[in-house]
Amino acid sequence: MRNGLIESAEDLFSGERNLSATERAVSVVGGLAIAAIGAQPRPNKLLSLAAILFGSALAIRGATGHCPYGAVLEPPSRDA
Repeated sequence: MRNGLIESAEDLFSGERNLSATERAVSVVGGLAIAAIGAQPRPNKLLSLAAILFGSALAIRGATGHCPYGAVLEPPSRDA
């Protein structure tokens, strides 16, 4: 049986690619940098956790090439 959290993550980051190569590269590098900064010892553990989660999501966005928010906000094509 699959974990519900894993299925949710797969649904969130699945779909056709809607990012350019530049957007993908910036997302991966920026996401890893933010996650690395969040992993440094700090007094505010909640802020560190938020940085790690945000950075990880940004890196996954770049690695998959799919932005779920871009897919929702993208205007429909006029081909029809």
